[in-house]
Amino acid sequence: MSDASTTFFTDEMAAHDAYKLCTGLIVPRPIGWIGSLSADGIANLAPYSFFNLIGNDPMHVAFSPGSVGGGDKDSLANVKQIPEFTVNIVTAETVAAMNDTAATLPPEEDEFEHAGLTKLASERIRPPRVAEATATMECVVADIVHIGRAAGGNDLVIGEVVVVHVADRVLDDTRVDQSELRAVGRHAGNWYSHATDLFDLTRPA
Repeated sequence: MSDASTTFFTDEMAAHDAYKLCTGLIVPRPIGWIGSLSADGIANLAPYSFFNLIGNDPMHVAFSPGSVGGGDKDSLANVKQIPEFTVNIVTAETVAAMNDTAATLPPEEDEFEHAGLTKLASERIRPPRVAEATATMECVVADIVHIGRAAGGNDLVIGEVVVVHVADRVLDDTRVDQSELRAVGRHAGNWYSHATDLFDLTRPA
């Protein structure tokens, strides 16, 4: 006998209830720690768990900021002005600093400085990367697509990865040692998980 269940019709749900439901079910989510730069040269750093790898030839990633107070979040406003961003991989060593950068700050305040992080110049783009991050991707915006209601919803920012920086300690050629990477995943509310409870499962031919 199957468990009792509740059925939700999403067109009848308030946006905040839909958010709670989907972020509680789709877990763990990788965290895109997005570094961007405003036209005035102010750096921004913010975590997004609406984020993932979406292609590899060439590499593409995407993050999806929602609106805030009917307007663009700083990351979205910045990539519209300067269409480049960094993705800094969140690991056990940087998760506390990542949480610090989730604070709501005015656009003129630099989250790198707020969280006590070191800016490192990128190779091919203008936004900085997090020096303390185990790995960083430099990305150029390929497209921005609005998803959902016109007055709300999300904007899917698609970026082509042009440079990848990875600490040697986690690398074996181009393979990444998952136990050494110690990546962190996002769940619901204040919950996170360490991606270190690993198991091997051979894929069928």
